[in-house]
Amino acid sequence: MALELAGLRKDYGLRALSREDLADDPLLQLKAWLTQAHAAGVREANAMTLATVGANGRPSSRIVLIKGIDSGLVWYTSYHSRKAVELAIHPFACLQFHWIDEERQVRIEGQVEKTSAAESDAYFASRPRPSQIGAWASPQSQVIASRRVLEQAEIALNLRYPNEVPRPPDWGGFRLIPDVFEFWQGRASRLHDRLVYRRAEGGWKIERLAP
Repeated sequence: MALELAGLRKDYGLRALSREDLADDPLLQLKAWLTQAHAAGVREANAMTLATVGANGRPSSRIVLIKGIDSGLVWYTSYHSRKAVELAIHPFACLQFHWIDEERQVRIEGQVEKTSAAESDAYFASRPRPSQIGAWASPQSQVIASRRVLEQAEIALNLRYPNEVPRPPDWGGFRLIPDVFEFWQGRASRLHDRLVYRRAEGGWKIERLAP
């Protein structure tokens, strides 16, 4: 039986979003929504879409996991990955969280920079050993002949590093310094609530957008 895509729809109505609901600092608001999503049982509430632009002007996106919120949003990856190569060319990106069961989305735009080596070292040391070995074993985004390439590399690296696993020199963190946040709350009849923060002198300007 064919799936009738045109007829798939869901009306939203869990809650509303007003200016009075929002913190003055969007990073605090994001932390609050992340905490609520996790408490509500959303699986991998820290998963976010990362969109970048390549040298040819074509966008690409993928899911990454946020690993810190400070002056910005932090995630980690191989510096040889497609996303890292694109960020080296165009150091701006967009992040998006989508918590469907909470009927919420958050979009964040801003400039991206690498984390310090010390930050990357500290996070890498906190990872489970299999993930540490995996960071060495995978030539991320490169063409490989078969799955066996990864399996053989994993075996060899476990022999090479029987104890502590150092951070690969081409692996580390990125931090997006936000200048735009949009908080989206689903509402009935597709008249959703959309409130956007834009960085302004001395703070943030908050406005409502039409859905």
